[in-house]
Amino acid sequence: MNKRINFSLLILMLLGLGLKAQTQDPVREELKDLKNYNANLEHRMDRLQKMVDDLIWFERVGDVAHIDKLYIYGPPKWKEKNPTALGAGNPVKFWTYTFIPKSIDPNKKYPLIVLPHGGVHGDFTTYYTHIIRELIAQEYIVVAAEYRGSTGYGKGHYEKIDYGGLEVEDVYASRNYMIENYDFVDKDRVGIMGWSHGGMITLFNLFDHPNDYKVGFAGVPVSDLVARMGYMTQDYRDLYSADYHIGKTANGNLAEYRRRSPAWNTHKFQNTPLLIHTNTIDDDVNVLEVEHLIKSLKADGKKFEYEIFQAVPGGHSFDRMDTKKAKEIRVKIYKFIGKELKPNKPITNLKQLQKAGYRF
Repeated sequence: MNKRINFSLLILMLLGLGLKAQTQDPVREELKDLKNYNANLEHRMDRLQKMVDDLIWFERVGDVAHIDKLYIYGPPKWKEKNPTALGAGNPVKFWTYTFIPKSIDPNKKYPLIVLPHGGVHGDFTTYYTHIIRELIAQEYIVVAAEYRGSTGYGKGHYEKIDYGGLEVEDVYASRNYMIENYDFVDKDRVGIMGWSHGGMITLFNLFDHPNDYKVGFAGVPVSDLVARMGYMTQDYRDLYSADYHIGKTANGNLAEYRRRSPAWNTHKFQNTPLLIHTNTIDDDVNVLEVEHLIKSLKADGKKFEYEIFQAVPGGHSFDRMDTKKAKEIRVKIYKFIGKELKPNKPITNLKQLQKAGYRF
C-alpha cells in the first residue's frame, strides 16, 4: 500500500513540475518581449531627445553660424550578421553636423576643424555649445560626425558600433565630404580635435591618415582598452563584448583590443603636430591610460607635446567646462592649433575667448 502511495505521489510531483514548466515558458517569453519593447522604446526616446537638442543648436549658435545636418556614408560594417543578405556590404550611412561662420566670404579659403564626439554610444550635443562658438569666432568651419554606434538614430545605427575601428573612417569621411563639397574649405588647413573617445578617434585619424591633417589635439583620450577593461565596471565591459560589437572580452581576444588602442599603435604616428592633455583626477579615462600613450610615443621616438594637469577640478571634463581655469586651458589649445591652421581671427587670450564663447 505504501509503495502505491509513494508511486502516486511521484506521478503527481512529475505532473506538477511539467505544469510549472508549461506556465513558466509563456512568462519567460512575455518578459523577453517586454525587454525588447523597452529597449526599442529607449531608442525612440533617444531619437526624440536628439531632435530636441538639434533645435537647441539653432537657438544657441544660429546667430553666428550656418548650421546643417548632412546624410553621408562611410565604409561597410566591420562584420555582418548575414554576409549574403540583401544590402550586406553596403556603406554605412550616418548624419554629420556642419557649422559654417556667417562672417566668411565664400570666395576665400578657410581652415576646417574635424570634431568627433566622445562617449561609448555617445552623440554630438549642445554640451559643445561654447566650444563651437569659440571655433566659429575664429572663422573655423566645423564638421562633427555622428559616426556608427552613435545614440539618437535608432537601434540599427546603435548596433553598428565599431569602437576604435571603422568609426575612425566615418570621421575621416566627414573630413573628405567637406573638402569635396565646399570650395571655401582649405584642404591644406585641416585640423582634428576631440576629447575622451573623440580624442581616441583623433589619434587614430592622425595615425592612419598622416598626410591629411595639419594638426591634432587629443584631450583625455581613451588610449588603452586592455587596461580600461581592467578598471571599469562589468556593465561597461559588456558594451564591448556584445554580439553585435567585438563579441569577446579582452581576455578572449587580446589582439583585437590592442588593435583598437592608440597606446599599442604609436609606431604609426608620423609626427603631425599633436597636443595631448590629461588630468590626474580624471574620473573616466584614468591618467594611467594616457601615461601609457605618452610613454609609447616617446619610446617610438615621436615628436609631440603634452601636459599632465595636476588635480584640476572637473575631472574628465576639466577643460571643457565654463570655469575660468577651463577657459584658460582652451586658450592654450587654440594657440597650438592656430599656429598650424592660421585662422583669420585667432583666440590668443582669455578676454577674446570670453567674448567669442559667451558674448560678454
